[in-house]
Amino acid sequence: MAEEKEQQFVNHEENSENQKDLLEMKEAGLQYGHKRTFNHPQAGYFTIKSSGEIALIDLNETNKGLIAALNFIKETVENKGIIIFVGTRAGAKEAIERIGEKYNLPYVTNRWLGGTLTNFETLNDRIKYLEDLESKKKAGDWDKYTKQEQRKLEEEIIKLEQKFVGLKNMDRLPDALFIVDPKIHNTAVREARRMGIPIVSILDTDDDPTQIDYPIPANDSAKSSIEYILNRIDQALEQIELTNNKKE
Repeated sequence: MAEEKEQQFVNHEENSENQKDLLEMKEAGLQYGHKRTFNHPQAGYFTIKSSGEIALIDLNETNKGLIAALNFIKETVENKGIIIFVGTRAGAKEAIERIGEKYNLPYVTNRWLGGTLTNFETLNDRIKYLEDLESKKKAGDWDKYTKQEQRKLEEEIIKLEQKFVGLKNMDRLPDALFIVDPKIHNTAVREARRMGIPIVSILDTDDDPTQIDYPIPANDSAKSSIEYILNRIDQALEQIELTNNKKE
C-alpha cells in the first residue's frame, strides 16, 4: 500500500510538471502553426483539427518531441559529441549564437554554406587559412606588405569571418545538427541525411517531420517560441556542465 501511494505521488509530481511545461509553452506561443492550407500531410499527427484559418499544434506532441530531443542532445554532449546549431531566422540568431558561444559548440546564424558537411575537408582548409591569416597579422608578419596588400588581406579576413563565424572550432564532422525550421535550411537537412548525421529540429505545420530524426513540433518563426525551446536546451547543457564540474 505504501509503495502504491508513493507511486501515485510520483505520477502526480510528473503530471504537475507536465502541466507546468504545457502552460509555459502556451504562453510562449508554441501552438501557433501556419495557415491550414499550407499544412504538410505528414504533420497531421501533431496538428489539431480546427475551423480557424491558422493550424494549431498539439502541445502534448511538442512536449514528447522536446523530451526525446533533450535526452538525445544530453547523451550526445555527455559522450563528447559535437552538435551544430543552425538558425538564420531573425528570431533564432541571438539564442543560437548564445548557446554556441556559451558551450563552445559550432553554430550557423548567417547563410548555410553548401558542402559544410558533404565537402568538409575543403571547408576545414578554408578555416585553417583564416586562422593562419589571423595568426600572421597578430605576429606582425604583415608589416612587410604594402598598405594596399594589407588592406586586401584585411578584406579577405572580414569575408572569411562572415562565412565561418561559429564554425572555427569545428575540426571534424559533427555528431548531430540542431535546426530551426528545416524548410529554409533544406540544404543542411539534405547534407545531414546524406552523411547519416542525426537531425534535431523545431518544425512547424508546413514541414515534413519524417525527414527529421528528433522533430519538435512548434511555431518555428516566433522569437518567443524559439527561445523557449533553446532555453530548455540551455538548461540541459548547463546541468551537464555542473555535473562534470562536481566530478572534477
